[in-house]
Amino acid sequence: MKNRLTFLFAFLLLATITVNAQLNTPRGSQMASVMQRVGTTDITITYSRPSVNDREIWGKLVPYGLTNLGFGTSKAAPWRAGANENTTISFTHDVKIQGKAVAAGTYGLHLNVKDANNATLILSTDKDAWGSYFYEPKNDVLTADIVIADNAFTELLTFSFDAVDKNSTTAALKWEKKAFPFKIEVDVTDIVLSDIRSQFKGQKGFSRQNWEQAANFALNNDGDLDEALQWVNAALDGQFFSQKTFNGLAIKAQILQKKGDAEGFGTTMDEALGLANPGQINRMGYAMIRAEDYDRAIKYFKTNVESDSKNANWHSSLADGYKAKGDVKSAKKHYTKALSLNPNDRVKASIEKGLKELNSK
Repeated sequence: MKNRLTFLFAFLLLATITVNAQLNTPRGSQMASVMQRVGTTDITITYSRPSVNDREIWGKLVPYGLTNLGFGTSKAAPWRAGANENTTISFTHDVKIQGKAVAAGTYGLHLNVKDANNATLILSTDKDAWGSYFYEPKNDVLTADIVIADNAFTELLTFSFDAVDKNSTTAALKWEKKAFPFKIEVDVTDIVLSDIRSQFKGQKGFSRQNWEQAANFALNNDGDLDEALQWVNAALDGQFFSQKTFNGLAIKAQILQKKGDAEGFGTTMDEALGLANPGQINRMGYAMIRAEDYDRAIKYFKTNVESDSKNANWHSSLADGYKAKGDVKSAKKHYTKALSLNPNDRVKASIEKGLKELNSK
């Protein structure tokens, strides 16, 4: 009996060592991960990379259509879009893929390669399976048709993000001479503004600069202009952290202009004038030319000329203001004065262009 117990103990010990002492050796298909950020949303694809290795891939190694792989529970499985475990794709915020909504999260990524030119992208909530052996259609959160493209030969299966813009990216699986592209869209403005509202309930709501930054983002990204105005007003006045700054007033002026409040735009720019440095004043003058408020443009340009009458650039800008208003005599006077002050090549070229346009009239 004692010998039997000793043998049993030794057997269990050996089994435990075998389970817990697996060696860490390289896989045949190495694991990889690629990430792309769109706005503030991170998109991550994790996969294993088989080689072509002189094999016939499409329709052979990767069968066309859903297939019984001879193992697991699935009798009609798609391709796992890689090797080993599920290929997975993760999103930190909600997205659209091929125009279809997908919630934030991590999903198993599969492909039903229908033929040489067409495939269906499948995202499944079953993200922890080994390959597609246990694929269940009931777990699909997305099926989207994609067009397979010809591609330069790629020995190792590769996922990449080949096009990225402000609100979207195009991801693609590339292997052998084929590419499987799919477009991912992100509502960047909505995500960022929602995050800002949430952060303003915490410590970040105690910073004037954050309120200015939020208002400026909404202004330049088609956000709610009334909300943007509230945010910049909070930065300027009424809160313990508020302070009137040129930057804050300039943002407020632009919001009012975009809302169609020309009077509010002008009076806010006048207020900003007292806080502006010469370079900012010069830019304000050109903003007024674009707004066709020529009197204010001239007023701002004159401020710089009066404070530094020997500056060729300030005289040239004032001449531009008079030219925009149609006062040819005053424009020529200040262009001529600017030329006499030995301007740099850039300013000189601008002056000569202005004079040429006046003389042509």
